[in-house]
Amino acid sequence: MGWLWAIIVGFVLGLLAKAIIPGKQHSPLWLTTIFGILGAIVGNALARAVGIESTRGIDWGRHVFQVIAAVVIVFLGDMAYSATLGRNKQRT
Repeated sequence: MGWLWAIIVGFVLGLLAKAIIPGKQHSPLWLTTIFGILGAIVGNALARAVGIESTRGIDWGRHVFQVIAAVVIVFLGDMAYSATLGRNKQRT
């Protein structure tokens, strides 16, 4: 059940990050989901490092870190994906 929850959260975070980033992103949905999962992991680690480990109720601080990390990772990942895709198109 943990992996299914990670995929769902990654999917939502990835789509949210794509909505926040201006312009069009070219990475496919499966890659955006992976970027979202990575954003959740990095966001949790950053929140823990800052001292937001767990609170009663909804952990808004942790979620903010997750969204910020997802935006950065989706942005950089999409740039890398576009650069790789562009290099492959130049070879043909």
